[in-house]
Amino acid sequence: MSLHLEIASCVRATSKFSQCTKCVDACPESIQIVDNLPTFAKGTGVEAAACIGACPTEAFALSDFSTTEFFFTFLESKIRLISPKINVPCLSVLSIEHLISLAVASEEPITLDLSSYDPDSQLYDLIEARVEEANFILSSISSKQLETNIDRVETLLDTESKEETSRRSFLGNASLKGVMKHKKEFDEAVEAEELRSFELDTSVISKIKEKHLPDKRKILFTTFKRLDIPESFDVIAIEDISFISQKYVDENCTNCQICYRICPTGALSSNKKFSLIHFDAMLCVKCHLCHDVCEPNAIQLQDGFEIKEFFEPQQRTLATFNIKRCNECGNHFTYIGGEQTCPRCLIEEEEAMFLHDNAKRMRGEE
Repeated sequence: MSLHLEIASCVRATSKFSQCTKCVDACPESIQIVDNLPTFAKGTGVEAAACIGACPTEAFALSDFSTTEFFFTFLESKIRLISPKINVPCLSVLSIEHLISLAVASEEPITLDLSSYDPDSQLYDLIEARVEEANFILSSISSKQLETNIDRVETLLDTESKEETSRRSFLGNASLKGVMKHKKEFDEAVEAEELRSFELDTSVISKIKEKHLPDKRKILFTTFKRLDIPESFDVIAIEDISFISQKYVDENCTNCQICYRICPTGALSSNKKFSLIHFDAMLCVKCHLCHDVCEPNAIQLQDGFEIKEFFEPQQRTLATFNIKRCNECGNHFTYIGGEQTCPRCLIEEEEAMFLHDNAKRMRGEE
């Protein structure tokens, strides 16, 4: 399997101000940031699977494996074990949203096989942290939990024949170093070490402008409809939930419009007059892009996330603005008092006055 990046879906491609490093944090040995964009060797494969589960916009993927297809295929199967030995290339390809959705959608308890991982490794800690967060969220909405019981893993593995396990294994990735006997293989290995470069051409820019909600969020929203609505709703501290948020806009907002224009999922939006800012929490993937591009730092995270959003999502108005027509150019602008002149016309007027005064000084010198 080889790692692929849909650069148009990467938030770092959307803006040079993006500070997102989730892929690098998950796979520091495989991915680096070059010229503000994620970069990795052409031969990178399963060893960087963790970036797939970490990316908020699903920009990364492995060839021959789809997390969305796995979700539905797994639920149709009888076995309730997720293991790199039988059905996933690595547990880290699954995001916290996938884990929650699988637990909610399954009638039987799901067990994750961590036996293939070194308990002292960063990858083990990463997978364990995702399972822990998923179970924490699940504890607020249902009685279901994900398991990592070793005894249960061995029992479930016994139900799969060796032949079936071999057939369904996704990890037939022998190292090239052990089989490098011919020049062709040598050339391929050298090429695999070269860094893949990504450019923002016109086709990529066109795709960036499109709003796209990741499949994992659509799956999460759909599976929550299977749950009974709790009698009461918890509020989770914002630092305890990594894939969604609730926001507010403070008085520093200038209605520059960049936040809802740049939001990759449409979680932030406005109306035709641009007189307000709407926010849909269930569309937010917590990529932090709106915060990174907000010059006055007016967009803030609420201290807690209300579980109620999962069951009764609503569009909230974070800010409203007084929109008027400019007396000079006739265009609409955010009016904050004083002359009814838009900022652009005010700048042009200041420049005209500067040039006029400068011309007077030059004539005086002559």
